[in-house]
Amino acid sequence: MAGMSPLFRRRAPQTPGTPETAENPQASAHSENHVVTLIRKPGCHLCDDAQLVVDKVCAELGVPWEEKDITEDRALHDQYWEQIPVVLVDGRQHTFWRVNEERLRRALTEQSK
Repeated sequence: MAGMSPLFRRRAPQTPGTPETAENPQASAHSENHVVTLIRKPGCHLCDDAQLVVDKVCAELGVPWEEKDITEDRALHDQYWEQIPVVLVDGRQHTFWRVNEERLRRALTEQSK
């Protein structure tokens, strides 16, 4: 992805029909319109832990995700520096500090209201 800002890196969703999405097709159907954003900073062990959870859940459900670095975006730094890591689902804050795998999975598989 030459030319893309390091502030916006999107992970590719799992290919439909892979074992992860094939095992739970309903979850995939509900989550296909979501996007998860992990707001983090370098050298943050909680951010590394959060990334593992986000990557796992999003890969299983075929949900794209992106990460943004607060050290490269002043507005994100000002808004979230005390809460890093922060996870957004569809642009709304889902959690901070520790990411619960089951809670994130539920947020991505529930019908939008």
